[in-house]
Amino acid sequence: MSREDFEGAVADALDLIPPDLAARMDNVVVLVEDEAPADDPELLGLYEGVPLTERDLAWAAGALPDRITVFRNPTLAICDTREDVVEEVAVTVVHEIAHHFGIDDERLHELGWA
Repeated sequence: MSREDFEGAVADALDLIPPDLAARMDNVVVLVEDEAPADDPELLGLYEGVPLTERDLAWAAGALPDRITVFRNPTLAICDTREDVVEEVAVTVVHEIAHHFGIDDERLHELGWA
């Protein structure tokens, strides 16, 4: 899958987020990178930032946007078909957005998203 098609899959996954939930996302950017970090080369996605549940008044002073990164090549490596990629990207996007809302991996696992 080309990078452009992969970015389209990420955009489509973001479109699946219910509007009322998407409206509550604050100061977050979603990016696509080809490779995962060298220390975790099989990582599919990464949330970097301060979850909404941990922000206080001091946080807003000059805070950079939180980052959700979806890693293209590791995702392609575990998927056999375009449909698999689309599904895996959607799961990854939901998983990382959940972290933005303060939901940890343990709770995501309980909910069937990890």
